[in-house]
Amino acid sequence: MVSLTEKAAALYQGEALAPMVRASTTPLRTLALQYGADFVYSEEMVDRSLSDTIRVENEKLQTVDYIKDTTKLAPKVQRKLARDGNRSPLMFQVDRRIEKGKLVCQIGSGEPELALDAVLHVKQDVDAFDINMGCPKKFSVSGGMGSALLSDPDRACRIVKTLRDHLKEHPVSCKIRLLKDTQSTLDFITGLVNAGAHAIAVHARRPGDEAVNPAHWEDLEELMPLVRSKFPTLPLLINGDFYTRQEFTDFHKKYGTSGVLLARPALYNVSIFRKPPPKAAEENDNDATTTTYGYDSPLLLDKTTVVQEYLKHALRYNTHHKNVKYVASEMMTNRRTPTPRVNSMPVHFPGGQTIGKTCSCHSLEALCKLWDVRFSLFDGSKTKNVDHTPLPAGEHKYDDNYILQGEEPSGTTTSTATESKDNITGVSRKDTQDSSEYPNKRPRVEASAS
Repeated sequence: MVSLTEKAAALYQGEALAPMVRASTTPLRTLALQYGADFVYSEEMVDRSLSDTIRVENEKLQTVDYIKDTTKLAPKVQRKLARDGNRSPLMFQVDRRIEKGKLVCQIGSGEPELALDAVLHVKQDVDAFDINMGCPKKFSVSGGMGSALLSDPDRACRIVKTLRDHLKEHPVSCKIRLLKDTQSTLDFITGLVNAGAHAIAVHARRPGDEAVNPAHWEDLEELMPLVRSKFPTLPLLINGDFYTRQEFTDFHKKYGTSGVLLARPALYNVSIFRKPPPKAAEENDNDATTTTYGYDSPLLLDKTTVVQEYLKHALRYNTHHKNVKYVASEMMTNRRTPTPRVNSMPVHFPGGQTIGKTCSCHSLEALCKLWDVRFSLFDGSKTKNVDHTPLPAGEHKYDDNYILQGEEPSGTTTSTATESKDNITGVSRKDTQDSSEYPNKRPRVEASAS
């Protein structure tokens, strides 16, 4: 019988789609796997929200859907749902035919008992659980979740131990951020591993760091050998600004990491998961003059093709257009990309698509028309008169202004600016005149990776 340690070693290896709020839903996860991702994370699922769902086997889509139990909603929300046809929000969807053996469900929790209730509720449909210990946003920290756990190692360890004590077939991992210094981070990781964590992923930023500033690779470079020396067999994953295959493969070779989690790099171009043929990879290991896989990697597909493929996956899972629109728009912008990288990452679309036009679409059919994708919904039930109305997109709020306008990162000053029209959004914005020539408007960071 395979042990949990062996399961974790097999699962937490290679390249993974990182957990991203609103983005790491079924269409993006399955597209990442299609392109070559070795495993994928769900978006963060808050413990209470996940526990208050009903499991439904969706015959039409051949998925397992976890929908909100409306009887547990406030009366005001129930009345609103009644006006909208009593369609329960879809909280979590899994395609086991594609994701089996590759899906890590990330849990947002601040209490062992709540975390346990959530994982026991969905364990039959996922392969492992990850505890989010990195999200620095107010909604997460105020609930004692996310990066709040970095300053409460006892509670963090109790959550891990509780899950380990009750899960006999599912590995448990933790995704953290850097602490104030390397020794503090190492001590925190040590506590988690001693509590039973099977794998650790480290985001090379600290709580409060702006996404547009480069991740602290120098701290990762100092930390990784220390962790590896202390825990030689621990699956150890890196995360933070690995925008090219060359970067994360070079880092792996030098520091012996187990894998990489890709968030914004995958949103920019999901085909970053496309791998070279085994022979080519072997040649690259032995010949420094062969192909490199940087920004212009021959493995990357053009961005229009990638967005079109994403829309096809959204059709396959009849995903609500608000969620699809959000992800497609994120694929079209580099506003949360670290400033030094922006010039290397163009976001031009020959078909004339802009974020403005994308946000103007109010149905999945309209999005498909804009991107020249044939609109055809999947129906695996082979029955007639099936209702194809998509379920509401979970509990997230979707606002077009979130993408079109964004907001200033904290601690920045507005430079002298002139009005212009953004060639991606198709709407007016202010252009900064600092040395980076980078837009001073950024989307709110709570939509970033946890």
